[in-house]
Amino acid sequence: MGCVTITLEYLQRSSLNIAITEMTRFHSKDSKIDANTCPFVRNNTTIIQYPGEFDWNEETQGLILSSYFWGYVINHLPGGLLAEKWGVKSVLGLSIFISSSATLTTPIVSRTFGSWGLICLRILVGLAQGPIYPSLTVLMSNWSSSNERGRLGAIIFTGAYLGNFLSMAISGLIISYLGWTGVFYIFGGIGIVWLIIWMTIYHNTPLEHPYIKEDERNHITTTSGKTCYKDLPPTPWIPILTSVPVWGLTISLVGHSWSVLTINTDLPKYLKNILHISVKANGIISGLPHIGMWFFSIFSGWLIDLMIVKFRWGTSLVRKLCITVASVGPAIGIIAASYSGCDKTLATVFFVFGMTMMGSYIPGSKAITLDNSTNYAGIVTALVGTIGAISGIVTPYLIGVLTPNFFWARTLHSSSWELLVLSGGMILTKYETTSREKRKLTRRIPHNYY
Repeated sequence: MGCVTITLEYLQRSSLNIAITEMTRFHSKDSKIDANTCPFVRNNTTIIQYPGEFDWNEETQGLILSSYFWGYVINHLPGGLLAEKWGVKSVLGLSIFISSSATLTTPIVSRTFGSWGLICLRILVGLAQGPIYPSLTVLMSNWSSSNERGRLGAIIFTGAYLGNFLSMAISGLIISYLGWTGVFYIFGGIGIVWLIIWMTIYHNTPLEHPYIKEDERNHITTTSGKTCYKDLPPTPWIPILTSVPVWGLTISLVGHSWSVLTINTDLPKYLKNILHISVKANGIISGLPHIGMWFFSIFSGWLIDLMIVKFRWGTSLVRKLCITVASVGPAIGIIAASYSGCDKTLATVFFVFGMTMMGSYIPGSKAITLDNSTNYAGIVTALVGTIGAISGIVTPYLIGVLTPNFFWARTLHSSSWELLVLSGGMILTKYETTSREKRKLTRRIPHNYY
C-alpha cells in the first residue's frame, strides 16, 4: 500500500509535465540558433510551430511547474507532525482525497481561470501531498524491523520511480487518443479508487490490525524499536536541528531533488522541442530513466541488507556508498548526455544510465532516518524534505528563465556540476550519531527514544 501511495502521488504530480507540452503553443523567432544543433529554424524565420490551447511562454510554464512545490514545502513539516499524532491512515486518506479532487478539476480550472488559476490549483495539490513522505516514514517505523529497512524502504519509496515512469509512458498514450484533459481525469479517478481501498484495509500499527498473526505481530513490535507515541516526551527539536546526520541527509536530498526535477520537468520538453520526438515516444523515453531507477533501487535495497547482516559492513559506510553512487553516477550521465548533440539514441542511453544510478539513493537515505530516529522519523523526514523541496521551487522556474529559446545544454551542464559538488559533501558526511551527539540527546530524553 505504501508503494502504491507514492506511485499515485507521482502520477498526479508529474502528469502535468507531459500534458503541458500539448496544452501550450511553442514557437520561436530567434534567428541566431546554430543550425548544426538539432535545427528547427530555416533561413531566418521559425518554420515549426506546435499548436496548443494556451499561449504560455517558458517563464510562465516554469512558474506553473514549480508552483506545486510552494504548497509542498509549506505542508511537509505540519504533515509529519499530524502523521505522528493522528496516524497515517487518516492523514494519507485526506491527502489523496484533496489531491485527486484537484487533479480531476485541472482542465476546468485551466480553461476558466488561465495560468494563475492553474498555479493556485497546483499549490493546493502540493499542500495535499506534503504529508505523504513523512507519513510513509512513520508507516515504516511502525511496520518494519531494523534489519529489513533497506528492502522495505526500497519497495515503498521506489513507488516514486514507478509513478514517474507510468506517468510519462501512459500520459503520452492517453494524450494521443483522448487529448491532454484525459490525463487528469484518469489519474484523478484512480486516486478516488485508491482512497476507498486504503480506508478499508489499512491499519496504523500491528497492534491495531485485526488479521495479523500473533507471531508476526510480536516480531515487528519487538524489533522495530518503536515506542508508542503517547509514551514519548516532547519532540527534541534542538538535538534534531543540530544533528550532523540530519544536515548531511538534507544536503543529499537537495542534490538528488535538483537532478530528478530537472529531468522530470524538462526532459519531455527537450525531447519534443529540440529532438522532435512524437508525444507517444516522448512519454516512453522520458519514463525509461525512472524504470531504471526502480530496478536499481530494489537491487540496492537487497544488497544493503545483505552487506549489513551477512557481511557485517558498517551501517554508516554502506549508507554513504549508496548516496555517493546516487550522486556521482547521474552527474556523469547528464554531462555526457548534454554533449550528445542531436544523436537521439546516444542521449537516451546516457540519460537512462545516469538516472539509473540514482536508484541507490532511496534504500540509502530513507533507512538513515530510521537508523537515527525511529520514534521521530516522520518529523525528521518532514524537516529534511521541507528544505530539499526548495529545489522543486527553484529548478523549473530557473530553467524557464535561463532557456527562453531552448538552449538546453547550458542548463544540463549546470545541473550536472551542481550534483557533483553536492555529492562531494555527501562523501564527507557521517550518518551514525557521534558520541558527543548521543550524550547531548540522552540529557534531554530517555535512552533509545531518538
